[in-house]
Amino acid sequence: MSAPVLRIVLAQRNFTVGDIAGNAERIVASSEAARDEHRADLVLFPECSLTGYPLDDLLYRPDLHRQVEAGLARIAQRVHGIHMLIGHPRREEGALYNACTLLRDGERRLTYCKRNLPNYGVFDEKRHFTPGDRVHLAHINGVRIAPTICEDIWHQEPARRIRAAGTELLVNMNASPFDIGKPEERRRVLRDRVRETGLPILYANLVGGQDGLVFDGGSMAVDGNGSILLQAPLFREGLYLLECRRGAGGGRLELRASVTTPLPEPVERVYRALVMGVGDYVRKNDFAGALVGVSGGIDSALTLCIAVDALGSDSVEALLLPSRHTAAMSVEDASELAKRLGAPYRILSIERTCPAVLETLGDDAFPAGTGDTEDTVAENVQARCRGVLLMAVSNRSGKLVLATGNKSEAAVGYTTLYGDTVGGFAPLKDIYKTRVYELARWRNRQGRVIPDRTLERPPSAELRPNQTDQDSLPPYATLDPILERYIERDQSPAEIVRAGFDAATVLQVAALVGHSEHKRRQMPPGVRIGKRCFDRDRRYPICSRYREGGPSEPPSEPPGHSGAA
Repeated sequence: MSAPVLRIVLAQRNFTVGDIAGNAERIVASSEAARDEHRADLVLFPECSLTGYPLDDLLYRPDLHRQVEAGLARIAQRVHGIHMLIGHPRREEGALYNACTLLRDGERRLTYCKRNLPNYGVFDEKRHFTPGDRVHLAHINGVRIAPTICEDIWHQEPARRIRAAGTELLVNMNASPFDIGKPEERRRVLRDRVRETGLPILYANLVGGQDGLVFDGGSMAVDGNGSILLQAPLFREGLYLLECRRGAGGGRLELRASVTTPLPEPVERVYRALVMGVGDYVRKNDFAGALVGVSGGIDSALTLCIAVDALGSDSVEALLLPSRHTAAMSVEDASELAKRLGAPYRILSIERTCPAVLETLGDDAFPAGTGDTEDTVAENVQARCRGVLLMAVSNRSGKLVLATGNKSEAAVGYTTLYGDTVGGFAPLKDIYKTRVYELARWRNRQGRVIPDRTLERPPSAELRPNQTDQDSLPPYATLDPILERYIERDQSPAEIVRAGFDAATVLQVAALVGHSEHKRRQMPPGVRIGKRCFDRDRRYPICSRYREGGPSEPPSEPPGHSGAA
């Protein structure tokens, strides 16, 4: 085969929103490594690599754009001998664009502005950006290259215009966030564009956590036949080289690469996304580590595993906060979990704390004559006392409290505000309870750390004697499929009933979801795993009289607490 015409590196890097000086240094270092170690002619960075993504309303800060211009100038001045295609916002004549600039030897060779602006799910680009309307071609070593940015590749028209302009190679810069089926979806989209145009495509994606979003990388190269020649790993930084060569007689461009990493199974993808999301949230916000209230239940056990895998056992602390209703096995299992993970732990009983609060409340806690020490007020006081202790230790240590509730509980309001919702980040916020068990079993296959009893015993809040979650909720094996249809797919109760679910149960679940929006709005952010996370994807009013099927009364006593203290 003939000598390579063009050597290109896909720079799959983790950039931090707003850290323009730091991101510029990473771009410089990556460009120099691509030039010196890989002998690359071009290094391709992700979308908004200079600023991080998404910027949201930081885009309205005038000084941001001054820093962007200074960062581009600094990169151009420091790096020579290689083409660099860098993503950044661009302000021009009062308009904002999502753009990329090609730099070489101190010069800006071209600037392309994103044409298709996504405005669905987690994306809100039409709020900020103006769409571009031009095709730009770069000539590098005799190869005609056309840049595009993220959403452009999801539509037919930009690729067709590029093909008509005479390009030979389409490159696509991305900040494409993870969801469980996204890697296969990206492959399908790229193959569709190749089939329509006959052009090979290079796809460079961001990696790392940003607030609740996780960018999983998975950068690719697809040749003109639709074959995937390069598949970068998910959830890992790296520089990935491919070569472009001329076919026989100097004709069609052919790609050659050596990295083809298999995609991990879905359960592993989700776990690794949670680990990356937690690790980057803690590090990028400069916390000293993480603090987890461990109850002996499955949610807090999985949360502690994720925290240790993300940050290391030395940076994670477990607090056990038992009450008179906490079973001995719960304390034993929580302690054993922390020991197996190597995480330091402490036991702080709430036995003196809760009675003091209830005594202070007096008749406001228990109306005269009732003598009821097991009602919802007393149960929720326990959860809130735990929250106070967790936050006090957090204040002292500088570690971030991780809330341990899951999506099933958040959906139906089976949580205590300012109790088990306390924390700065909620790793399991987009994880249904049945998936919690799936992830826990997968984690144990990598090394048995979660005690068997934690996996096998019925979930319980342990806020009153002999309590289980199923006292208040349908079994999770029933609840979660209903929630998935109602929340992820927007199916009506009638559609869900036609799928074979009990009508009374479906209506109960729909009513609980509708009645609990005020709780969800006050929960901390969490890692997005599916397409309808309760943070950026699903936006419902708090004050609403809407009920599925027409007027109805809300549940007289919605569940108020959760098993994850």
